[in-house]
Amino acid sequence: MNLTTFGFIFAGICLNAVAQLLLKAGTNAVGAIHLTAENWFSTGLKLAMQLPIIGGLSCYVISVVVWIIGLSRVDVTVAYPMLSLGYIINAVGAWYFLGEAVSLQRLLAIGVIIVGVVLLTRS
Repeated sequence: MNLTTFGFIFAGICLNAVAQLLLKAGTNAVGAIHLTAENWFSTGLKLAMQLPIIGGLSCYVISVVVWIIGLSRVDVTVAYPMLSLGYIINAVGAWYFLGEAVSLQRLLAIGVIIVGVVLLTRS
């Protein structure tokens, strides 16, 4: 995999991870969602008006375009497992931006993911 192809794949992964963080930030602003027949529309409207939600959905759209470009250049058996890098980006982002805890067990799991991705990209 050349640097350009890796760039497209990695950009798609990063955009997907940022989308998740923005969606979480948007739901944090709204609070826990409890849908009922009476409130589904107002809840949906409240979510649709959250800028982080709009940003997260926009990141998803762009990530799909970038991901398709990357997939056109590399085997899916290489690209798809690299999505696991998103777990690392999300864990760091959730800790840094959202104040979520990252335990030792999660750090060890991230290490295993990194080793797996390195082995995958070298094959």
